[in-house]
Amino acid sequence: MTYLRLFYEFFKIGLFSIGGGMATLPFLYALSDSTKWFSHEQIVDMLAISESTPGPIGINMATYVGFTSGSILGSLVATIGMIIPGIILVLIITRVLNKFKNNFYVEGIFYGLRPASTALIASAGILVAKITFLHITLYDATGSLTDLFDMKAIILAFILLFFTRSFKMTKELHPVIFIAFSAAVGIVFKF
Repeated sequence: MTYLRLFYEFFKIGLFSIGGGMATLPFLYALSDSTKWFSHEQIVDMLAISESTPGPIGINMATYVGFTSGSILGSLVATIGMIIPGIILVLIITRVLNKFKNNFYVEGIFYGLRPASTALIASAGILVAKITFLHITLYDATGSLTDLFDMKAIILAFILLFFTRSFKMTKELHPVIFIAFSAAVGIVFKF
């Protein structure tokens, strides 16, 4: 039954997450709340792993959730569930689009999808920032404002932002270098 649910849930995510891998995050938060297969904090870990491994983020995250929920078979089922809607939609759209590519309504539909995908990606960014920079449960327990903010994460983010925006040399560096640097800082400072 878990495998059927994995397929169903990731089929839905694959069908409605327009805009790429980051657009899957709001759906994963909802899936976390409804199934308890993983926590909100684990989503941030999934995102970090998915961003630093080859392949599309959404598919990597589906594989990760499937594996943690149902081992290797679960990872296959979740990944297939995530991929199938895209394949079906691409086949349908290419057939229809060739006939109606200059149609006013088709152009309107694609124009309307842009803000929807932007909103999903922005929502994902806000949720990741909230989990990364804020300790809401600790703040609720203590009531201390100093417990609300994860100062190490905020300082690291500002350092990376400063270096990537201020110095020409760092602008030319490959993103993998920043991922490796952040991983090393996380290990040294015990994030």
